[in-house]
Amino acid sequence: MRRRQRGLGWLGSLVVLALAVGAGYYLYKEMVIGDDTPSCAVQQNECLQICRRTSADSASAQACQEACRREADVCAARR
Repeated sequence: MRRRQRGLGWLGSLVVLALAVGAGYYLYKEMVIGDDTPSCAVQQNECLQICRRTSADSASAQACQEACRREADVCAARR
């Protein structure tokens, strides 16, 4: 005598539960934790603002801005 299968069974329920837990984890990670690292453009703007505040002469300001550009290029290459 064959029994008809009803529903998912225990293995199917376990698979659905694992998928729900995985989806919940990634949703939690995106919504609650988020990405706290600022973008490269934000970092470059902050660096340039520091250059404007701290550099008195144009040579040091230009050197600081070049350093900011190099840092922005390195940041863009990492992402």
